[in-house]
Amino acid sequence: MKELLINNLEETKALGLKMGKLAFPNMMVVLEGDLGAGKTTFSKAVALGLEIKEIVNSPTFVIMKTYKGRLPLYHIDAYRLSEASEDEYLEEYFEQGGVVIIEWGKNIEYLLPKEYLLISIKDLGLEKRKFSFKAFGMKYQKLLEEVLK
Repeated sequence: MKELLINNLEETKALGLKMGKLAFPNMMVVLEGDLGAGKTTFSKAVALGLEIKEIVNSPTFVIMKTYKGRLPLYHIDAYRLSEASEDEYLEEYFEQGGVVIIEWGKNIEYLLPKEYLLISIKDLGLEKRKFSFKAFGMKYQKLLEEVLK
């Protein structure tokens, strides 16, 4: 596991932007962290790196939002999901050639593929955050190396 201390909102945005620029088809990023940790802020920055022009916001109440960019972005919020019947359809988006970002991914851990990037965000107060990264699979290890350069 790799860690990165972020000092302010601009650094969070820069990290997400870089990840979006390095994104590849069928990329999956699972975000964990308490409410207000910065999951949606990070997701918005990834969207900018994907050249998405729309305003990206949390899909909490609709579960998933789709955005068009260099690659499509499937932004999923699994916070409210608790029954398998509610989330069965999500898997079909995992191999559609876009980027999948899942907030609260532990709630649908049984649906996750073998390979993905897990990012845990911890709020350290004010705008400081600790990002912890765990890459599952070689392509995500390479992505992580590039993002953290």
